[in-house]
Amino acid sequence: MIAALIAGASTVALFPLFVSYCGTVLASARRVELSDRVSALADVEDRKVSADDFDRILQLVRLCPECDADRAAVRAIAIYYRALRELERVFGRRSPHLAAWITQDRAHCSHFAAVVLDRCISSSRRLFSEQASDHS
Repeated sequence: MIAALIAGASTVALFPLFVSYCGTVLASARRVELSDRVSALADVEDRKVSADDFDRILQLVRLCPECDADRAAVRAIAIYYRALRELERVFGRRSPHLAAWITQDRAHCSHFAAVVLDRCISSSRRLFSEQASDHS
């Protein structure tokens, strides 16, 4: 009983830190402009991703062989994105202001995933170029 109480209190105490971490990660990704190749690959117009593009872009990230650097951040943002989607489902109709904020934050999550995809593609290209030059 006490262990469950401690686990519950710890989870409640860590939640604001998790949200703060995710906000920081998303804020840093928002400053990065998407490349043309990622926009074309992710099938987005004007380098703007929507709130609903996250899962599709995340699947593309998982296909990239060299994406270990961002793995923890991707996992955290995926959890955050799913939590936002649940909040939107539960509270979205009751509060249009909250629904708008959630949609905007979900779009930031999608942009983050596109930024990670761009990094993965760049890393893979760089590795390929290095290997090609080593064999020449």
